[in-house]
Amino acid sequence: MERIKCVAIVFLMIFWGCKAQGQYPEIENNTDKRVKAFLEENANNWRDMNVSITDGRILYDLVLENDFKRAVEIGTSTGHSAVWIAWALSRTGGKLITIEIDKERYLKAKANFKKAGLEDYIDARLGDAHQIVPRLQGKFDFVFNDADKYWYKNYFIDLDPKLKIGGCFTAHNTAMRVSGIREFLEYVEALDNYETTFAPNSRSGISISCKKSDK
Repeated sequence: MERIKCVAIVFLMIFWGCKAQGQYPEIENNTDKRVKAFLEENANNWRDMNVSITDGRILYDLVLENDFKRAVEIGTSTGHSAVWIAWALSRTGGKLITIEIDKERYLKAKANFKKAGLEDYIDARLGDAHQIVPRLQGKFDFVFNDADKYWYKNYFIDLDPKLKIGGCFTAHNTAMRVSGIREFLEYVEALDNYETTFAPNSRSGISISCKKSDK
């Protein structure tokens, strides 16, 4: 329960923390230096449904502040969000599994991970997440879902048993409230063993559902 309380506090402080520290975290080592240089160089080059810098920083803060180590991303695109998540995991000693169905985007993401110096922290997988996600071997403590909206609820149901108590399932574009996202949010917000909040400074919307207990 103490961990859940800490997570809730982090949510409330994300906005002010980002405002005070700027877009990028402070540099502490050579990995930080290389990742920051890569992100700054490519700040205006992210297309193909990638997250914004602000959303990337939100994901980074969630992983780092809660010491998450086993992460899953559904929908790599060309890798912007994965770079932010893996950057935080490089500090916690963790690793990210990220899944992308489009081969061209997958290969571009792999190249970006290498340029950022984060390839050792990312297990990039090419294929259909509808098939890969149910076969993943848990437990995990962080999930970022940014794939096909109509399947959000199904991804959550598949990963719920594999998510540790204290872990969080996050979903992107929740401000859209299209049919699949509405169904997903109605489902998770009704669960007694999860607490769902929303990142306050994300224009696209990031829901954050943290597991309080198994049932």
